[in-house]
Amino acid sequence: MGVYVGFDPTADSLHVGHLLGQITLRRFQLAGHRPFSLAGGATGMVGDPSGRSDERNLLDGDVLRHNVSRITSQLEKLLDFSKGETQATLVNNADWTEPMSALDFLRDVGKHITVNQMMAKESVKNRLQSENGLSYTEFSYMLLQANDFRHLCATHNVEMQMGGSDQWGNITAGIDLIRKTLSRQAFGATWPLVTKSDGTKFGKTADGAVWLDSARTTPYQFRQFWMQTTDDDAAKFLLWFSLSSTEEIGACVATHLNAPEKRHAQRALADEMTALVHGATAATDASAAADILFGADPVRASREAFDVVSHEVETVSVTTDDLLDTVAVLVRSGLAVSNSDARRSLQQKAMKANGSVLDDENALSNTPLLHGRYILLRKGKTTYRLLDLGQ
Repeated sequence: MGVYVGFDPTADSLHVGHLLGQITLRRFQLAGHRPFSLAGGATGMVGDPSGRSDERNLLDGDVLRHNVSRITSQLEKLLDFSKGETQATLVNNADWTEPMSALDFLRDVGKHITVNQMMAKESVKNRLQSENGLSYTEFSYMLLQANDFRHLCATHNVEMQMGGSDQWGNITAGIDLIRKTLSRQAFGATWPLVTKSDGTKFGKTADGAVWLDSARTTPYQFRQFWMQTTDDDAAKFLLWFSLSSTEEIGACVATHLNAPEKRHAQRALADEMTALVHGATAATDASAAADILFGADPVRASREAFDVVSHEVETVSVTTDDLLDTVAVLVRSGLAVSNSDARRSLQQKAMKANGSVLDDENALSNTPLLHGRYILLRKGKTTYRLLDLGQ
């Protein structure tokens, strides 16, 4: 069976809010079905009113085409596009929507869906009752998405559409259109909108969205997003996002419950998601970098892990001559506000270099470089600076 999930390419990267849909497609693919990921090159120019209280800013075609091209490489990591019976396919609804004239659209699509049906949809009713109202542009979004389902059913034998629960009205409109125009039975499935146990929206941090593009959200930051999951959410998210079997997930959660402080479930979730999105090597390096920044002995860490750390903490370029004056380096790095503050921190043994306490003003010059270029400074438990002699 062909099954599809759509997304509007309103940015040049997917974010973690898109992951559940693509992972669900992957599950169907592993079960022997054909997954289709639909990029809304056309619908993205209109904007879906579902789940929104105001109208989206409309993007032009060039921006959307650029976004689709960037997102394609991300999808190739989540789905298997190699030749075969279950080969994944990326389609763009601009390919069949843009050639359609307004008269064609009204005759071939609008004729089969009544305004009564559209007004009954929850997303439409909510917007009509809002202060901002609903534009005709957004009102027509449902028809465009319904036509997508019909087109994929007719041309690729796609019989099921999936999406978040806010998409139910759009999905059922497509099912009705297929029944009326193709005399075929189609199916829809939705999942609840993902929220955290405290009721807040999944996928947002204080810094904004968590992106799949490493240029927007680094693999380290991506992994830390999952590591910060609560115990209650970790078990739930493993079931939703992990491709492991339910038996493996159950064993993982049981191990976690025996020693929650070790965060076994969070580690399993973070490592699998990071490997899925960024690759196994990036996941390993991000994990090692996190170990360094959360107390592991930096002397044993790999060069790759330090390369990750250099992008996550403030890095200060220094020379071997600079290391002769530990106090000056501490002030320059921002770990001390003045020379006297630096000396006081040294006397109180509040500073560490590569895991060892700095206790005198000549200590840095005697500190072995890690991988021939790095010294990791730490003040207290969580404030770091990386000295780099290789730049």
